[in-house]
Amino acid sequence: MTNYIDRQTTLSEQVVLTGIGVHSGAPATLTLLPAEAGVGIVFQRTDHENATAVPALWSRVSATSLCTVLSDPAKDGVSTVEHVMAALAGLGIDNVVAEIDGPEMPIMDGSSAPFVDAILQAGIKRLDRGRRYLRIKKTVRVDAGSAWCELVPHDTGRFDITIDFDTPLIGRQRFAADMTPDVFRKDLSRARTFGNVSDVEQLWKMGFARGSSLENSVAISDGKVLNPEGTRWPDEFARHKALDAVGDLALAGLPILGLYRSFKGGHKMNHAIVEKLFEDWTAFEIVEAPAFRGAGQSVTPGLAAAAFGPDVA
Repeated sequence: MTNYIDRQTTLSEQVVLTGIGVHSGAPATLTLLPAEAGVGIVFQRTDHENATAVPALWSRVSATSLCTVLSDPAKDGVSTVEHVMAALAGLGIDNVVAEIDGPEMPIMDGSSAPFVDAILQAGIKRLDRGRRYLRIKKTVRVDAGSAWCELVPHDTGRFDITIDFDTPLIGRQRFAADMTPDVFRKDLSRARTFGNVSDVEQLWKMGFARGSSLENSVAISDGKVLNPEGTRWPDEFARHKALDAVGDLALAGLPILGLYRSFKGGHKMNHAIVEKLFEDWTAFEIVEAPAFRGAGQSVTPGLAAAAFGPDVA
């Protein structure tokens, strides 16, 4: 039996988080505001006059090389949205206006945990509108050399993420679970971003990763973890890749009922699978929670477009 949550949600009160951008190294303040049903997740820059709000949608993704970027950060856009998106999706938050005073999300400790803690402290409010889901009807797959990813029909939202790094410290790791709020909070939210020191040094030369430190990432050098506290789990690396996948796939605009599998994936492939999915309207259907619509009853494609943008009905 599909485990639907019947109503859309938002925050009970606003949430404010401050930190630095991992690439710019500049201070960043993020304010998450409650929003009405149907609004979705929307990012709003507060440092530009008359800035246009940017919906958190796959169609607005402009870059995926180092992080997930929406629109143009030099104008209205924002970068490094994946960890806050993962926190919102992982906790089942449907509607939020995210105000940011610069081009980049605060990196916090490199995981979603600070966002999760702040959201739970503020509280989650259920709204009087049914939640809609994007249900996978047939397999969609993307291949890129030895890497691949696919969305497969499944009764729940499930992630099965495998990584394979050419270093004994990481090697091949796998994380698989149905993505419930409890699973996300306990098993994924604290998993931090990671990287080789040599790669970070190269990024520094290119003007990136200026805010990267042992306080917000797991640093690897000569096959060892440099962080004094070590890793939070032996497979923290796979867990963080799964966390990124939760955030990136949230840009589909609706919670996905289906199994997402990836091998050696990342932001680029996470985006590619959502893009591939929306190329084929027969690969999915949009259903509404049975408290508001008969279980399994789909929304017609003509109506479905409203699910991927602000709902003004």
